[in-house]
Amino acid sequence: MGIDPGVSAAPAPLRDPRVRLNQGTEIPMLGLGVYQSPPGPVTQQAVSWALELGYRHIDTATLYENEADVGQAVRASHIPREEVFVTTKLWHTEQGFERSQRAARASLDRLGLSYIDLYLIHSPRANSPQDRIDSWKGLEELQREGVCRAIGVSNYTVRHLEELAASSKTVPAVNQVEFHPFVYDPDLADYCERRGIRLEAWAPLTRGLRFEDATVSTIARAHGRTPAQILLRWGIEHGFIVLPKSVHRERIAENAQIFDFSLTRDEVTRLDGLRGGGGVSRMNPAQIP
Repeated sequence: MGIDPGVSAAPAPLRDPRVRLNQGTEIPMLGLGVYQSPPGPVTQQAVSWALELGYRHIDTATLYENEADVGQAVRASHIPREEVFVTTKLWHTEQGFERSQRAARASLDRLGLSYIDLYLIHSPRANSPQDRIDSWKGLEELQREGVCRAIGVSNYTVRHLEELAASSKTVPAVNQVEFHPFVYDPDLADYCERRGIRLEAWAPLTRGLRFEDATVSTIARAHGRTPAQILLRWGIEHGFIVLPKSVHRERIAENAQIFDFSLTRDEVTRLDGLRGGGGVSRMNPAQIP
């Protein structure tokens, strides 16, 4: 799934490219993830630094317990609300139509914002497949009411996406999954591309566990870049939205320096060949009924 025509991969990280979602809104291809960023000043500072450095996409979740800090930093930045894209997520204990309604409004209250840009079902884990379907109906209602502008899913396999397609005409705008060269599912990527679903990569930096990989290191040296920048650029080359996480200003800045170079086709192929090397999460969505 490539970058939309007319979207320029500008060399300056302060204006990273955006892509259009199937539900109409545009989303920046680079976002700051705040998973495991502790609630309070640390998360507020990380988000503030990211916004100062030009990030316009912040990804949080009810599970992370830092929605309030994300909202505080966004409001304190005085950047016009429509310029900052904020994602949060429905945790599995809140699945179901009525519970999803309450959960989304609680998230919005914690964020202290007027709307959520993208609301995701965090995982296909639920009491039953019907709970997943009812949750999606709940998200559709939230979108109609303007609580969120776009809706999608996270950690969904092709099987879970097919289940959703059989029960609703609303195609998810996004499927957020663990994606990096070591966890790369071409079948899922192809399915999402055919359906017009944008793939978002969480843990695109492998949480630092694969920075010493020989292939990644060799390509990094060839470009005079860091392994982190190579892993993020791999995602961009595939047209994925990437969500690196850091609470350090220098790392947040480094992670934004990915729009002024490209990988060769051969380099992308070599990185693709690393798949099967293992992920960073013990959760296996394929095992969720």
